[in-house]
Amino acid sequence: MSIDIKKSKKPVKYIEAIEFLEKRVIDVSLKKKNELIWILEHPSTFTAGNRFIESEILDKKIKLIKTSRGGKITWHGKGQLICYFVIDLSKRKKDIRRFVNLIENVIIESLKKYNIYSFSDRKNIGIWTKDNNRIKKIGAIGIKIKNWVAFHGFSLNINNSLNGYKKIIPCGIKDRDITNLQLIKNQNYKKIKDEIIRNFIKSLEA
Repeated sequence: MSIDIKKSKKPVKYIEAIEFLEKRVIDVSLKKKNELIWILEHPSTFTAGNRFIESEILDKKIKLIKTSRGGKITWHGKGQLICYFVIDLSKRKKDIRRFVNLIENVIIESLKKYNIYSFSDRKNIGIWTKDNNRIKKIGAIGIKIKNWVAFHGFSLNINNSLNGYKKIIPCGIKDRDITNLQLIKNQNYKKIKDEIIRNFIKSLEA
């Protein structure tokens, strides 16, 4: 199995990243290029999936990028890890729910390495943890399928500011908070990207 690994050192603008992904989806569909796992950061950006509603924007001054991914509205920025992928499900089981479960488990298993317990929620897609007896979100997932090629990706809050989330209703969920790994456990997360890549490849090859 050939999967290209791409790690961007400098922040990548959201539109540029999506244009790159969409071209890669076509190439993977046509068997012209390998599948892809891409780790990066975005500059501060608000994006909306195809299920968002206008009332989820609390600060009407924000610049919102509407996307083709699933899900609702979220924020990306410095200190947040983004993992984009282009994965050909026609090589595997054509099961979208199974693939979402795979992504959830990649994040959950990666966090175990840092002694952080996390879990998924069937009603509210994403990755959650319990902090001070409150359930808080640490990871968001947004996926699109085209010709059985899965793309877009997931985000994981490492040490980002949480101020951006105050301007929106993140993922349309009003009654739960957002947090980051540094607030949960103050430790070095520099190698977490390698843990995610390792677990992702391992899961895809299983």
